[in-house]
Amino acid sequence: MAENGNGNVATENGLAKIQTQKQKALNGICHDDSGPTVKAKTIDELHSLQTKKSAPTTPNTGSSTPFASLSEQERQQLQLQSISASLASLTRETGPKVVKGDPAKSQSQKVDHVHHVHVTPTIAVSDSALKFTHVLYNLSPAELYEQAIKYEKGSFVTSNGALATLSGAKTGRSPRDKRVVKDDVTESELWWGKGSPNIEMDEQTFLVNRERAVDYLNSLDKVYVNDQFLNWDPQNRIKVRIVSARAYHSLFMHNMCIRPSPEELENFGTPDFTIYNAGKFPCNRFTHYMTSSTSIDLNLARREMVILGTQYAGEMKKGLFSVMHYLMPKRQILSLHSGCNMGKDGDVALFFGLSAMEIGYGFCSHFLIILMDFLFILLEKKTGTGKTTLSTDHNRYLIGDDEHCWSENGVSNIEGGCYAKCIDLSREKEPDIWNAIRFGTVLENVVFDEHTREVDYSDKSVTENTRAAYPIEYIPNAKLPCVGPHPKNVILLACDAFGVLPPVSKLNLAQTMYHFISGYTALVAGTEDGIKEPQATFSACFGAAFIMLHPTKYAAMLAEKMESNGATGWLVNTGWSGGSYGTGKRIKLSYTRKIIDAIHNGSLLKAEYNKSKIFGLETPTAVEGVPAEILDPVNAWADKDAYNETLLKLAGLFRKNFETFTNYTIGKGGDNLTEEILAAGPIF
Repeated sequence: MAENGNGNVATENGLAKIQTQKQKALNGICHDDSGPTVKAKTIDELHSLQTKKSAPTTPNTGSSTPFASLSEQERQQLQLQSISASLASLTRETGPKVVKGDPAKSQSQKVDHVHHVHVTPTIAVSDSALKFTHVLYNLSPAELYEQAIKYEKGSFVTSNGALATLSGAKTGRSPRDKRVVKDDVTESELWWGKGSPNIEMDEQTFLVNRERAVDYLNSLDKVYVNDQFLNWDPQNRIKVRIVSARAYHSLFMHNMCIRPSPEELENFGTPDFTIYNAGKFPCNRFTHYMTSSTSIDLNLARREMVILGTQYAGEMKKGLFSVMHYLMPKRQILSLHSGCNMGKDGDVALFFGLSAMEIGYGFCSHFLIILMDFLFILLEKKTGTGKTTLSTDHNRYLIGDDEHCWSENGVSNIEGGCYAKCIDLSREKEPDIWNAIRFGTVLENVVFDEHTREVDYSDKSVTENTRAAYPIEYIPNAKLPCVGPHPKNVILLACDAFGVLPPVSKLNLAQTMYHFISGYTALVAGTEDGIKEPQATFSACFGAAFIMLHPTKYAAMLAEKMESNGATGWLVNTGWSGGSYGTGKRIKLSYTRKIIDAIHNGSLLKAEYNKSKIFGLETPTAVEGVPAEILDPVNAWADKDAYNETLLKLAGLFRKNFETFTNYTIGKGGDNLTEEILAAGPIF
């Protein structure tokens, strides 16, 4: 070693060795007096100096609310009173006394029993009212990581920084266990009966389940509370409160909902909707309307949702989506299960297409839904319509990947995050999702190396339905805030395994409504799944499992908004050409991208069109970069008779499916489907 010019000793590699400056010794101890002395006598006091108050936020919300004039103590008191009221069951005036903070970091609370000696117990007093429940309120991802790893078995930090966790026995939604309270209002407003996802329950049964969930949450030493928003449109956003027992659920909703700024959290007030997630605790199977130990219950009058017997986080996300499908149309706002992106010039496109869960619901009856979580997730990779792939375009901004609203202000994302399938995920095929899986992301039910903590996305040991939940700002081309002008193009995606639909068709308004209501795609699989030929499946509005009103309500709103804003409807087939599955070939993704590009840039509007028989679809004669012979499906088939036979078969399946909606009476008004929509279907 040698001393350099600064008096520091140089090491062999040339870097200076850091030395403590020579200072006067105090009682023989060297110390750095360049800053004030830290006055902390305990480690807890020292930690208190390290932290400062903050709240997790969604960046660039485009709006702010002034701070409340209340003092911090008064604001916290009001907040705790509000949460306490939420946790109060119906048989007592208040729930347990709620306090902020982690009980592991707090001094034990002492209850003076002397004051209760001469009090006669009443219905408003219970043991739970004499205990303290700690409320962990809007914790940050780092805090929730600590909670999950410390208290929830099966939670680990992976090599990419994400939190890997397990959802328990249920690794997917349980649609057969979802119930909606049928009362005097919802009886006439909601879609009930054949084809509907809404299975009824009465008010009394809901209250029984609510009491069970709330009592369970009250019995815990601590609960997690998230106060967040839905809908990026500031004029029409919804305030939601999620009360849960798991840090994993709190982090999941932190990512999926819109995160308030500190200012917005100050004035959050009373939520518009509340979820009681007691999923670790089962429902009573002998309660009326229960078919298993799982129950997901919606009460639209009370603006509440109760979850029992399932820890799958997707129930909260999709439950709130169902709520938005009810609340938004009341404001003349159309709620949509779609992807959405925007070009550099401000042109917005909506993408509709079925995913695994929606395919399963459309194919199964209520009695067969039990097969959905297993069978149709297996089929997803072979029947994907391409909604996520085609709405993700590096040349365009992503407004959202799943749930949107279309109001008089334009389009807005409902959520603050993305919930991506990650089975067989690779950096090459899905770089955006791959890079979004980092600190703050929740990884559900994935398998990873015990030592390196590297995730094996191809491992299906736990489930095929592995998922990643992350904030939308983790996507590099996300548009923040997630709002845009009125859409110019509405793209309906179908994976037609029969091979008779054109790669692209321009739709008039009636056809758009017809195909939107139909929500068609087709299932294909290998012989191992027992399906050797295409199976048509339909899911109304491309999301039948989540809609609350009759499909024609949403279709009519879609047509009205398209007409008033000059939007064009398109039907894009991402399936087979030149024959059905097994004979023909899947349409190349590069061709489909060329078609989507032509829709975006407006060139397809200027093309020449021919009208197809049976379905009456307008098909272009030429699209740049796409072989002309596949644009009219019959030209790509060697066996023309087989084509005609298959075309008639598919048309018959469309007609049979639409019988569900024909002459359906909507509420007490007696509104029926118009002849115009019926005429837009196949004509034999």
